[in-house]
Amino acid sequence: MGKEAKVAMEIAIHDFNTQTTTNQSLLLRLHIPMISKQSEPIQAALAARSLIKTKKVQAILGAHSWEESSLVADVCTQAHIPILSLATDSTPEWATLRWPFLIRASSSPNQRSQMKAVAAIVQSWEWHRVTLIYEDTTNSASNGVISHLSTALREVGAEIDQLIALPPFPSSSFSEELQRLKGEQCRVFVVHVSLPLAIHFFAKAKKMGMMTKDYVWITTDTITSLIYSLDASVISSMQGVIGIKAYFPETGPPFQEFSKKFKKKFSINHPEEKNHEPGIFAVQAYDATWAVALALGDAGKSEGQEIIQKISSTDFNGLTGKIQFNGRKLAPSQTFQIVNVIGKSYRELGFWTEGRGFSEAIDQTVFYNSSMQVLGQVFWPGGPWYTPKGWTVSTEIERLRIGVPTGSTFKQFVNVEYDDRTKQFSFTGFSIEVFKATIELLPYAFPYEFVPFDGPYDDLVKQVHLKVRIFSTYMLCSVLLHHLQHL
Repeated sequence: MGKEAKVAMEIAIHDFNTQTTTNQSLLLRLHIPMISKQSEPIQAALAARSLIKTKKVQAILGAHSWEESSLVADVCTQAHIPILSLATDSTPEWATLRWPFLIRASSSPNQRSQMKAVAAIVQSWEWHRVTLIYEDTTNSASNGVISHLSTALREVGAEIDQLIALPPFPSSSFSEELQRLKGEQCRVFVVHVSLPLAIHFFAKAKKMGMMTKDYVWITTDTITSLIYSLDASVISSMQGVIGIKAYFPETGPPFQEFSKKFKKKFSINHPEEKNHEPGIFAVQAYDATWAVALALGDAGKSEGQEIIQKISSTDFNGLTGKIQFNGRKLAPSQTFQIVNVIGKSYRELGFWTEGRGFSEAIDQTVFYNSSMQVLGQVFWPGGPWYTPKGWTVSTEIERLRIGVPTGSTFKQFVNVEYDDRTKQFSFTGFSIEVFKATIELLPYAFPYEFVPFDGPYDDLVKQVHLKVRIFSTYMLCSVLLHHLQHL
């Protein structure tokens, strides 16, 4: 990600030099902070302090994580120097209030919109429970993901089954958590972690047999936007994953021209890299560099506060779309691309736009649908073309014993017979059929067994009171029907 951003910034500076009449020396000062690569947050803060003191920079552009952004923003606020953050993870809404010289220059999707996209996928396939796997960091954004996903799922009649917090580094706990999840009913997993963690996590999931049929894996933008850069060995452990990523247009002349320059320069600077395609981080860095260059070219020798105002009033068409700040924040993407990992890369299924739904293309005449099924066939983990149910019978769940009276007066409602040949009981009648039909409608597994009960109905009810694990079909049918009415 740091390599891409640096190359993109250098291209932006060159383009600005050749397309404007602004003084070249201005851009040379702008160029210096770009050479700092992504590093530990504390190192980024120290580098920012050094640039401000020794190079007298007028603005700093970078910081690819919330941790970096917060520390660098502290340094820049003290020095009254604007910091344009390219953090792709979710920056808290209050950040620009806490640091008046912080500008959020990334158009990456906000959590609320992204979780609504996840919920739309869940609703499309009629799943009702999901397990959220997220990275447990000091970033308060994790709580935001949980809250937004919970709300979005509730709106479509679904819910979070479990929350799994992973440490921000590869750990033996991966195996423990995955082994535990294998024994649970829920088979739909939403993964919201950083790419390095995701690489280790999916490799472990594949090794443990959890990238097979009947499993569903959905990844968010932090992973999906970088899938194009992964090698074949990593991609092989993610087969069948459905990914959500921020959309940016890749068909227009401006992007095509940038892409040609980027691939040439990136291959020269980084011959060790196999993939030379520009991703979302490259185009965002390019646009942010233009925003700073335009502001500094207009502001000249102005101080920090005036430069902040100039950047905030920037208005131009960039590679990612319209570049316009509102409250020192670039408007987040409202359209997401839905991809499906298959083979050596991924297949672009279509798009989801907030307030509209799913579509196969992005234009004024396109048809939108509330269901992802309009995008066509999905390749699921393990290769089946049928849609996974989203749940399985848990190995940890004990079968519920359903007591059926053997001496029922009305055989058309409940009838119990014993076959001497097979040594098996058979259970028939209207109540039995209603019970079975009700079970079929439940959106999750409900293991049970019928048990003949030789005695009056009052004694059967007493067994429940005495906490004997046996229920009446009459009672359970009422409970299940009541539950279905609220699904």
